[in-house]
Amino acid sequence: MTIRWTLGCDAVDPHRLAAFWARALGYVAEPGYDEPDGASIVDPDGGGPAIGFLRVPEAKIAKNRMHIDIRLPAEPADRERLIRAKATSLVSEGATIVREESYGGQFSHIVMLDPEGNEFCVA
Repeated sequence: MTIRWTLGCDAVDPHRLAAFWARALGYVAEPGYDEPDGASIVDPDGGGPAIGFLRVPEAKIAKNRMHIDIRLPAEPADRERLIRAKATSLVSEGATIVREESYGGQFSHIVMLDPEGNEFCVA
């Protein structure tokens, strides 16, 4: 039996954050979910988990204990180019690049912040 689950997230502006993550992940707004203090996005193919965003009064103040990694399907020769292109497109959507990571002299991933300062990686 497969267990379906939802990632729940706090947000000062849940609709803005949901729109950002929908674009970042190729998700769509959850049909029928219409709440002023919340938003939900789903994988249009039904494979990934739903992600819900609920309004909270306070901004993020500490490092995430969990975060999303956007993993791009790519051949090793194309991987770095695709990661950099995705990071650039996310900056145009309101994300911020924090740093690039390498392991053993090989480019690995880019650490970023979403529009509300939540850390995530593009790998």
